[in-house]
Amino acid sequence: MATNTFNLNIIAANRVFFSGKCSSVIVPAHDGQEEIMAHHENMVSAVENGVLKFKKDGEKDYETVVVGAGFVETINNRVTVLVETAERPEEIDKVRAEEAKERAQEQLRQKQSIQEYYHSRASLARAMTRLKATSGK
Repeated sequence: MATNTFNLNIIAANRVFFSGKCSSVIVPAHDGQEEIMAHHENMVSAVENGVLKFKKDGEKDYETVVVGAGFVETINNRVTVLVETAERPEEIDKVRAEEAKERAQEQLRQKQSIQEYYHSRASLARAMTRLKATSGK
């Protein structure tokens, strides 16, 4: 009998955020959201800044995680999410996120090299995602 769960590891640069059995994970992707369930085909895909959701084995509701860019790998019913950052909405310092948003917006208004522009744009996207997650929307 096949089980409807898989092993999920969410690993950020500074910690192992989660490791355990899950029935579903939804990752933010370049073209929207991508859901991975048990026995998904093997793959590697990019993860964008955004909100990741996962449902632990036996749970009814999804847990929400704000993640930075990274990758998701699915091999043999094991899913590994490697991201720059992973934090629960309640862990986010809203004041710091607002300040980061304002800094990034100011940097975007200034003349920059292409590399600086993309860095500022990524900083703004991360700040906006963090603020959205703290607002409960």
